[in-house]
Amino acid sequence: MTFQIIWFILWGVLWSVYFMLDGFVLGAGTLHNVLAKTELEKRTLQRSFGPVWDGNEVWLLTAGGATFAAFPATYAAMFSYLYTALLFLLFALIVRGVAVELRNKEKDERWHNAWDKALIVSSFLPALLFGVAFGNFFRGLPIDAAGYQGSFFALLNPYGLLTGVLFVVLFLQHGALYVAVKTTGVVAERGAVLAGKLWPVVLVVAATFLVATNFATKLFVNYFNHPALFLVPLLAVGALVLVKVKLVQNNRLLAFAASCATILLVVTTGLVGLFPNLIPSNLDTAYSLTIYNSSSSPYTLKIMTVVAFIFVPIVIAYKIWVYRIFRAPVTPEEAVNDQLY
Repeated sequence: MTFQIIWFILWGVLWSVYFMLDGFVLGAGTLHNVLAKTELEKRTLQRSFGPVWDGNEVWLLTAGGATFAAFPATYAAMFSYLYTALLFLLFALIVRGVAVELRNKEKDERWHNAWDKALIVSSFLPALLFGVAFGNFFRGLPIDAAGYQGSFFALLNPYGLLTGVLFVVLFLQHGALYVAVKTTGVVAERGAVLAGKLWPVVLVVAATFLVATNFATKLFVNYFNHPALFLVPLLAVGALVLVKVKLVQNNRLLAFAASCATILLVVTTGLVGLFPNLIPSNLDTAYSLTIYNSSSSPYTLKIMTVVAFIFVPIVIAYKIWVYRIFRAPVTPEEAVNDQLY
């Protein structure tokens, strides 16, 4: 196995784990005013993800850093071709962080309402934009010898938007399940009920996405060449079905765990089909950016691999410790404390 393949796998793991972790924060933030009605309920909801949301961003930063270090040509092209979209994404992530941190610094109701709306919008937009971006990577960008031949609005094609919708509904269900597990009382009940209502929507969108993928992309080529790979999307479907089964059984924790697996496997399904491309060209495959023509030198990748295998387990251990510390559901008594989120 070459270092390029190793880093493609690590790159995929970083993105998959990021979407699994930050997905529930984006989903819960988008559903903020749906799941929480009163001031106490809103504090309870925000307290559920307040201690962990910024730690989840580490995986995004690491995924971006890994792209820069392992596949610099892809990183340069990505930030050149998708500059406007990534700028919107960056601003949304900044606003979300500010909204979480500043919302309860004042007691004025108008202040609260303004930051609540900011949180909702800045949680929805990243989910949509990440989906649109990956949808366009799956579909391929119009790249030739002169570079990118599209525009920002060209990214808003039907398949890109469909992938964006898929990400949004997956994260909404994920966020609702997280709230059902991490809160108590009426907020938790609303989360569980809404997750159940969202499940058939996720199923329909996911099925539509799979059909559209067969016509709009070449992702299934790898699967048809190596039929054993179909196990990945089949496991994704199984995980999604398990979400419904565990919701019916009122086992919210396992339903959330199944939702985590669904997101991991959905992203993995796309990346397995994408390999060895990173940004394929839909004009001429000769101009596609792959793990081979856009990677750093073997020596650089070798050093990075050693560093990754030392520090990534440390980061994983730290995240496990943090989630263990904050594993208990949030109670109204905790939410009242002004020193907390």
